[in-house]
Amino acid sequence: MPLYHNDDQAMLADSARGFMADEGAIAKQLRHFRDINCKDGFGHALWAQFAEMGFTGILVPEADGGLGMGHVEAGIVLEEIGRNLTPSPFLTSSVMAATALGAGGDDLRGRYLPGLLDGSSVYAVAIDEGPKHRPERIATKAERAGNGFKLSGSKAFVVQGGSADMLVVAARTDGSDEDADGITLFAVPKDASGLSLDSVRLVDSAMAAHVKLDNVQLDADAVIGEVDGGRAVLNKVLNAGRVGAAAESVGVGLGAFDMTTTYLKQRKQFGKLIGEFQSLQHRAAHLYSELEIARAAVIKAQQLLDGGSDKAELMVSVAKAKAGQAAGLAVREGVQMHGGIGMTDEYDIGLYMKRDRALAEFMGDHYYHAQRVAVLSGY
Repeated sequence: MPLYHNDDQAMLADSARGFMADEGAIAKQLRHFRDINCKDGFGHALWAQFAEMGFTGILVPEADGGLGMGHVEAGIVLEEIGRNLTPSPFLTSSVMAATALGAGGDDLRGRYLPGLLDGSSVYAVAIDEGPKHRPERIATKAERAGNGFKLSGSKAFVVQGGSADMLVVAARTDGSDEDADGITLFAVPKDASGLSLDSVRLVDSAMAAHVKLDNVQLDADAVIGEVDGGRAVLNKVLNAGRVGAAAESVGVGLGAFDMTTTYLKQRKQFGKLIGEFQSLQHRAAHLYSELEIARAAVIKAQQLLDGGSDKAELMVSVAKAKAGQAAGLAVREGVQMHGGIGMTDEYDIGLYMKRDRALAEFMGDHYYHAQRVAVLSGY
């Protein structure tokens, strides 16, 4: 398939670009909620507007009231979120949690999807249990109790966890901590007895939570998918989150690149625009090429996921690694080309660097995914 958007996707991109540049602008959203020390880190009014635009239901099947689109379309929205640093629970709720709920029964979908579609609910995904992304190891236990399960353990850095109405929790129902099998996913409501959260503010001003589950009692209908068979669903959630984070990283890189090239065309030194200096032109050209390669890798991964290809998992890690490297280069070059003023809070370029650092770690950094590429390629 061609590594660019078709006409319908281009129309969605135009709509998302205008909406995010206006309603999701840095001054109106990120700086505002950061400066008031908002406990959520994002605006619920904007999240409701996401719903009005239909964005919240992009990955929800039409039979459940959504748009029934794919990861390419979700990535279009995420790229614009990254370009404008728009704080929202779109990645955790409309991409990752929606993917998980797609494997749930009719009752579970009927309970949680309407709130997602109308923008009244926020969901989070609790997988990692340490400071680094290591989903291969799940130590949180889920033991049978009565007609349901009892969950005990902890989860770290659950993005939007403190704002979430429900957490998708990966727990072990069989085997040892490192086993691939024996994993079950649960939908844990925020008011579940024994569930406690300690919210922390991340470097990009987004909010996350350290979650503790102390004998959290759940009915059997809280199970997402099959008991002991949750690894397959978890892998779908991980792939959705990883390619989504890669798309947002590309947007962060493109936003930083646009800001930097605009500055190069305005700032003068020694009577000349600094964009006329050949050394800076070479660096800008190199950066443009790296971002375009990353964007192509992300689109390819999205297409393979939507097509159910066996190669999708490999390409998702290629995309996450490449997007992380390209976005990291974009924000570093942006700050350097802005000079000393690039280190001040007055200029937005530093905010792009902070968002890149948080996204780089989310769902695995480029070292983690470079290793996965090698393993999946047989090395």
